[in-house]
Amino acid sequence: MTAPSATDIDEDQLLVEARRRFDVTAFRPGQREVMQAVLGGRDVIGVMPTGAGKSLCYQLPALFLDRATVVVSPLISLMQDQVEKLAEADIDAAKLNSTLTATEERQTAREIRRGLHELVYVTPERLENAEAVADLARTGVALVVVDEAHCVSQWGHDFRPAYLSLRDAIRQVGRPPVLALTATATADVIADVTRQLDLRDPLLVNTGIDRPNLFLEVFRTVNEDLKRERLQAIIREAGGGTGIVYTATVKMADELWQWLSGAGVRAGRYHAKRPLGERQETQRRFMGGEIDVIVATKAFGMGIDKPDIRFVAHWQFPDSPESYYQEAGRAGRDGLPARVALLYRLEDRRIQSYFLGGKYPRAEDVQAAYAALGRLSAAAEPSQKVAVTARAIAEASGLPERKVKVIVALLEGAGVVARKRSLRKLREFTSPEELAAHVETYTHRHHADEDRLRSMMRYAETTACRSQFLRAYFGETDAPSSCGHCDNCCRTPDSLAAAVPV
Repeated sequence: MTAPSATDIDEDQLLVEARRRFDVTAFRPGQREVMQAVLGGRDVIGVMPTGAGKSLCYQLPALFLDRATVVVSPLISLMQDQVEKLAEADIDAAKLNSTLTATEERQTAREIRRGLHELVYVTPERLENAEAVADLARTGVALVVVDEAHCVSQWGHDFRPAYLSLRDAIRQVGRPPVLALTATATADVIADVTRQLDLRDPLLVNTGIDRPNLFLEVFRTVNEDLKRERLQAIIREAGGGTGIVYTATVKMADELWQWLSGAGVRAGRYHAKRPLGERQETQRRFMGGEIDVIVATKAFGMGIDKPDIRFVAHWQFPDSPESYYQEAGRAGRDGLPARVALLYRLEDRRIQSYFLGGKYPRAEDVQAAYAALGRLSAAAEPSQKVAVTARAIAEASGLPERKVKVIVALLEGAGVVARKRSLRKLREFTSPEELAAHVETYTHRHHADEDRLRSMMRYAETTACRSQFLRAYFGETDAPSSCGHCDNCCRTPDSLAAAVPV
């Protein structure tokens, strides 16, 4: 069966259900366009700022579709938050992630095969599991949602290569319409998401990035002592309000957390090196108001629905304006004034440069993986009983499995490798030059990453309107020369508090 067309379900019907389930009485900009497009069977990219109601754009249509909506979510904490809120609205939703026990996982799989859930939340890694994909395909999928879709472009080629396999999983579940949602995306990221997910003439709904209730400011701090003084002032001026302090490294997150705790601040820490149970408890305490300031790496905050975060401070500048505004946008979701502060020190560039240096496979890595694939394919050829996997290639080449998955995606794009149950060679490269040309795509990506890092530094150093800078970076050409909510335009956040209605 096909999804209902946009003409079958009008705005009034959507609003009636939105009011009944979510207490929503009017749609925000872009929501109606996105919902009616996906109900009409069209691929959509929605670029809508934090707090603009992206989740409603798929949760509400899911109630009108005859089969499950599959939501690809990057973080377990985000998934848990969404499932709990849907349960409060009396909506059947399941999750498939590593927090489930074996018994819970088997039970959830049975429920999915029976079609009992209107929404199924999965991590991208779960869709690399052939059995999980087969279960979804068996019951049928009406819509695939890729939440925080910028991760496809920013993480897929780096530490989350499972994002590069989403295109195949979408095909295997019957190629339903795809909705990709994110808070920020440049034209290049939109093009990359379109290509990686194999979207078909997607409708782009872009409502802009401007958040007038956020006061944007940068503090030039020449040493760590000045940084600490400024951070203490930001926390003090928040008057007991909650905030997030982002660091670029796990080590700095631990050090800042210890220092703030010792200074009497109710602080918590969150990063990927802490045990899952501790991270979940820290998030619970922060959401419940038991923690005022959370010190975190980029592992924290995506999709967290805490409306009253009064400040977001960056101890070190991130790798790009995309990352910066994604993280900064977690402040002031309630529409009330909030501060977004960057503690800028030029020397911090070396941290991001270090991360960029090892981000992509090198030419010799690609050649080593390609040679290992050839040897394994030849050995498996007579019987075809031995599966050639990314893990097997990693073991044979000595490369990390994560990096091998990125290389396999590159080889698939080149048309020399195909994947089904097993990876196999389709053909040889016609020449060393052809292989080098495909490897060059990651050289271009590296250069683009360096350009984004330089743009982040220009944002920190500009004397012009910061809001205009960001809006121009994301392709908005109609931004005024003065925004009234950054330090370069009005120097103090006090005027913002008077300007934003309470």
